[in-house]
Order: sequence, then C-alpha cells, then structure tokens
Amino acid sequence: MAHIQLPDELPGIRGPMAFSPHTAKPMNELAEILLRDDNNTLTRGERELIGAYVSYLNDCFFCQNVHGALAQHYMQCDMQFIDSIKNDFQSTTISEKLKTLLAIAGSVQKGGRFVTTAQIEAAKNAGATDKEIHDTVLIAAAFCMFNRYVDGLATWAPADRNVYVQRAKMRAEEGYLDFDLYK
Repeated sequence: MAHIQLPDELPGIRGPMAFSPHTAKPMNELAEILLRDDNNTLTRGERELIGAYVSYLNDCFFCQNVHGALAQHYMQCDMQFIDSIKNDFQSTTISEKLKTLLAIAGSVQKGGRFVTTAQIEAAKNAGATDKEIHDTVLIAAAFCMFNRYVDGLATWAPADRNVYVQRAKMRAEEGYLDFDLYK
C-alpha cells in the first residue's frame, strides 16, 4: 500500500504523477528529451537500457521493467537479453562503447563522485562523444530520482513482466509527453 493516497489503479510512477500533475509535466518533459529526442547519437534503445540498468541497480522493479521492455522493443531483442545486460553487461554482445557508458551509469548510481577519469577516457577511447557521456550521466542521475520517487512512495507494480512488454510498443509510439496516465 502506498504511503500516501494515490489512485489505486495506477502502478509505479503513474500514481504519483496523477497525484501531482504539476510536477509530472516537467518530469515527463525531461524523460522525453533524454530518452526520445532524435538529436542524439545514442539510440532510443541504448538510452532506455541505461535507465533500465540504473533502475536495476536501485532495485526499482517498476522502472527496470518498464524501461527494460522499451529497450527490448527498440533493440528488437527479448527480455532475457536485457536481463543478461543488467546482470553482467561486460559478458554480453553489446558494443564496447555501450559497456563503458553503462559502467559510468553504474558509478553515477552510487554517487556522482564515483565516476572516474579512467571511465571517461575508456568511453572516449571506445568512441563515446562528450554529449553521449553527458547524456549517460544525466539519464543515470534522473533515473535515480525517478526510482526514489516510485519506491519512496511505496507504489505498486504489476508482478507479471509480460505486462510491461505488451505495453512497450504503445509507450514507444506515445512517448512521455501528454500521455494519458489512466491508460
């Protein structure tokens, strides 16, 4: 049961956003820019994966599954592959650049000062641009906030991970702006 009175039918972040539309608007605008803006050399799938990975590290069930499902939708893979990345990205077939960015995101999740010069250099050596490093850090920081918002209010989440996979295509099409919280 949520710590405050939230709409019972809305899981995860959707409940608090319906509770406070005034704060939901800028949060959704930030998510839209970070995860969907086309002026980015990281794919939508890669950006969603960074969010899912940080949410996994924060043990936020709702966010890691929503954004993991979106990552698998964009990357045209299955959730088992996304799970393997979350569990041990170094052993997967993703690009070296993405591995270095996930390492940076993991450091941000612990605290911003955990990001090292060596990690930044490794990312640059793997082909990451300053913008990609910037966006990785900002996505990771934003997801720490989103995860704490969801779990700090003790929101509920569907336990069936297929719910997230089934909704991924719709969420990918609608994006994060002006979507109906009650869908």
